[in-house]
Amino acid sequence: MDLNGARILVVGATGVLGRRLCERLSERTTDIVVTGRSASAAEELRRGLGLRAAHALDLVDHDEAAEVVRRAAEELGGLDAVVIATGVAAFGPAADEDEAVVEELFEVNALGPMAVIRAALPHVADGGAVAVLTGVVAELPLAGMAGYAASKAAMASWLGSLRRELRRRRIAVMDARLPHMDTGLVDRALTGLPPRLPPGHNVDDVIAAVERGLERGVHELRID
Repeated sequence: MDLNGARILVVGATGVLGRRLCERLSERTTDIVVTGRSASAAEELRRGLGLRAAHALDLVDHDEAAEVVRRAAEELGGLDAVVIATGVAAFGPAADEDEAVVEELFEVNALGPMAVIRAALPHVADGGAVAVLTGVVAELPLAGMAGYAASKAAMASWLGSLRRELRRRRIAVMDARLPHMDTGLVDRALTGLPPRLPPGHNVDDVIAAVERGLERGVHELRID
């Protein structure tokens, strides 16, 4: 799809990856609505980049998610793309995982994004795009990351089914299975300490690949 002048909703825009993606996309279009858990952070990002609108959004509240999507579509006059850049991690042995922690992992990494996409689909133009930043952990789980990996794998599997369902509408569904990056995600984990991880990839290089993937209609984005 052509990103020049595109109408885009970016969920999780105030995180490291979401913010950097918005910075790149704003060079192509300012018809962008951003969301973040913090209303003030989202508004600061909107003002700084001259974007269309900003909203607070907690993905655990699916009704709120649907309302934010409705407002974004109204503000933009429809949607050409939806990008979800949210994520939360937790670490520790699978046998010791707290049920409440696992539930939050699935809410933020899978169920919330699913709710956003369901609400957005009636507004996404044919030939548009839906993208979620999942992670390579969806297909290559590590010890000590069972709940986190499972939540990402659930999202990836759901996107695979959705992609097939949207073929007639020519909506590209991108599962961006991003590598480890030094974004501070592991330092903000819900619980536990991370296992030994490889050196982090360069954030700017990864986000540039995400932008190219959106433009080219890539289905599963992997970065070596």
